[in-house]
Amino acid sequence: MFTGIVVEVGKIYDIQKIAQGAKLKLFSKKVIHESNIGDSISVNGVCLTVCDIDKSKGILSFDVSHETLRKTTLGELKKDDYVNLEPALTLNTKLGGHLVSGHVEGIGRIKKIEKIGSDLKLEIEAPEEILKYCIKKGSIAVDGISLTIVDILSDSFTVVVIPHTANMTTIGFKKVGDKVNLESDIIAKYIEKFVNQSLNVRQERLIEKLKDYGYI
Repeated sequence: MFTGIVVEVGKIYDIQKIAQGAKLKLFSKKVIHESNIGDSISVNGVCLTVCDIDKSKGILSFDVSHETLRKTTLGELKKDDYVNLEPALTLNTKLGGHLVSGHVEGIGRIKKIEKIGSDLKLEIEAPEEILKYCIKKGSIAVDGISLTIVDILSDSFTVVVIPHTANMTTIGFKKVGDKVNLESDIIAKYIEKFVNQSLNVRQERLIEKLKDYGYI
């Protein structure tokens, strides 16, 4: 579990495609010092497990599955690309963003970037299965960054990025047309499940009552 507060921007050292996925290696200056083999780290919003550490070179290594390459933008990464890094949440971590699982649900595309004073307003096209969990002033993870939704449009949503976030993450040098990993608020999905289960139980009870009274 993560918070969506990026600790560091890492740099891709190498990514090797293999039959069942890929081996990803990246440079890290901060996150690597508190990492151990087996730890979970969010890489552009994707929860990956550290499989090797070379502290002398500052390199973290991860195995990436075929499914992850297919469902996220990690498969499009190249040497020297930059990625957002965040170590897993601990019990004494400040929850400055929102609860992020690191399980990317879909890929979005930046449709528009507007400069508003010192801020950036981004419009991001998103799949319907993600938009249905979006609400105004709600949270969403974009490449692992916890952002607040401003508006919801027919096939997209907008967010405003402050200068600090633009400077500390990869979002500051994104361009129109760039793809981003998206994860909607996990709490919204739990609420949907509980509500649907409750409705199903009520419907079953209603049908039983109708049968008891001979209506069906």
